[in-house]
Amino acid sequence: MIHLKTPIKELDIKDLQVGDVISISGYIYTGRDAVLPKIVKLVEEGKLEEYGIDLRGSIIFHTAVSPAGVGPTSSNKLEIESCFPALSKAGVKLHLGKGALSNNTIHVLNEYQSVFAVIPPVTALLESLTIEREIVAFPELGMEALHRIKVENYQAIIAAAHGKSIY
Repeated sequence: MIHLKTPIKELDIKDLQVGDVISISGYIYTGRDAVLPKIVKLVEEGKLEEYGIDLRGSIIFHTAVSPAGVGPTSSNKLEIESCFPALSKAGVKLHLGKGALSNNTIHVLNEYQSVFAVIPPVTALLESLTIEREIVAFPELGMEALHRIKVENYQAIIAAAHGKSIY
């Protein structure tokens, strides 16, 4: 098992291979269909800092944060997968979710030295490993707002890295 702590450095993911099991600890952002396009717009407008968001070396988990916990949503939804290029270029090093990605997205991940990992849909387990949670941007979206959560030992499997995919 490979242990990663946020923020993620390029050196941390340089040797990751498809199929590697990783354990993640530290602060990560969460977002899905409703908020990720809004975050991309902030990136394009240079307004992330107004929200105190720093994506350099970050992880984004494709999920909503509800009282029941967190669990992955499909990363290959158009609203989510279309955000990979801008978010990776802005510094996101690890995208967490589920589902097969397009070859174009796998190429984009490689171009920006980012990786994608699948995380099992085990909401109760993930909730027990979530230590803190706060809304960072777009609170009007409720559980689909951009959250920053602190996690301890989230486990995932690298699904796309260095131009290769398990799909």
